[in-house]
Amino acid sequence: MSDVFAKNTATSADDALKIIPRAEFRAFGQGLIEAVKEKMWNGKTVLFQARRMPMETYFLSAKTNEANVKVRDGLLDIKTKTGETPEGYEIFQPRGKFQFPVKKEDLATILSHLKAEMTLTQDMYTIDEFIAMARKHADLVPVTVEKMRYGFTIDGIICEYAQVWFNGALVETACAESENYAGMRQVVEGLGLAGLPNTNYLKAAKKVMGME
Repeated sequence: MSDVFAKNTATSADDALKIIPRAEFRAFGQGLIEAVKEKMWNGKTVLFQARRMPMETYFLSAKTNEANVKVRDGLLDIKTKTGETPEGYEIFQPRGKFQFPVKKEDLATILSHLKAEMTLTQDMYTIDEFIAMARKHADLVPVTVEKMRYGFTIDGIICEYAQVWFNGALVETACAESENYAGMRQVVEGLGLAGLPNTNYLKAAKKVMGME
């Protein structure tokens, strides 16, 4: 989530490593939004403007659940899972943003995170070419993702609830993320989410697409 929620600008892998990663707890299901709205005022709550996000393409890999690779507005963003907190919150580290068209070497880096092998014969690749190649690959599934997001903070912890469409299939999600893990735990419990499985976008999309 970021801007409190970050501009969609290209960054190098080296610059991405300097970003302090947040931990995230996220749940998916039906009826989550109303449940969260009933409890979101239990602390010092600040609302942010609702946002309809531009359409995104996520690249699901049969080989890994630890590389979040997505494209929005022609910019490919990579985050990889680097660990979990004692509470089981996932930590994803930014690995860089790539502006299409990308060089063959950059696409090779992207594919290495997805643990997907592919013969690259061109010097440059457009996003449409990459999506077409991924659709033909046995281990990759591109998924169109649309989001209507409602952001807020509780006691300084970034939260949201959202409607999400995976290839048109609607599910609801709610999450909290922060570098403050103890504060996160209090907020997750206060929102009534603690008993739900921590499910990131990759796992949720794979479930909808029948990959898990």
